[in-house]
Amino acid sequence: MDFVNIQIIARMKSDFPTKFGIPRQSGLVEDLHSTIIFEPEFRIPDALRGIEDYSHLWIIWQFSEAVRQDWSPTVRPPRLGGNTRMGVFATRSPFRPNALGMSCVKLIGLEQTENNGTVIHVSGADLMDGTPIFDIKPYIPYSDSHTDAVGGFTDTAADFMLNVDFPPSLLMSIPESKRGALLGVLSHDPRPSYQRSPDRIYGLSFAGFDIRFSVDGSTLFVKEVTKL
Repeated sequence: MDFVNIQIIARMKSDFPTKFGIPRQSGLVEDLHSTIIFEPEFRIPDALRGIEDYSHLWIIWQFSEAVRQDWSPTVRPPRLGGNTRMGVFATRSPFRPNALGMSCVKLIGLEQTENNGTVIHVSGADLMDGTPIFDIKPYIPYSDSHTDAVGGFTDTAADFMLNVDFPPSLLMSIPESKRGALLGVLSHDPRPSYQRSPDRIYGLSFAGFDIRFSVDGSTLFVKEVTKL
């Protein structure tokens, strides 16, 4: 049977209004806190009964900014410099036939709110604000964790980690609760893989701030912080 019925059950509330700067995978920046807000018809407390017994969750979601009519059987992974092509099903590229993503996040807790019903607070998510969520499943260690797993090209790809030079006077303008997450995001090199000019100034929107920075060698230099 070819009939497919898939519904948006929730949306993610995060500090990323655009996809620029979002970590390349979930779990890379544990200090990133996000909230899963259910659509009105799915705000049923019983649907979450027992979920707090798990430490981590799988989220199935849509690359909403990458939806397109056509698709390519090969893509150019950023971790390979943006020039080497790999099969789309051998990567986690957003440019896939169904534009579906999956992320493993840490469950922080549930909160009962007046306007949105029960929401789920998580950390380590790699989703843009407003991202549609199709499903939530518990992470089960005995089946989902494989200590002998091989990571393909990701095991040998270049390390994207950067040192971050963030002047204290600028860092003080960021709320203390957001500083660790922002430093983590910047350290994972938010730049597109094909842009490596030390003279270029980049802009990252995060938690209501515009962060201007440049990168020279292995160090990222924050130049300006402006409240949006």
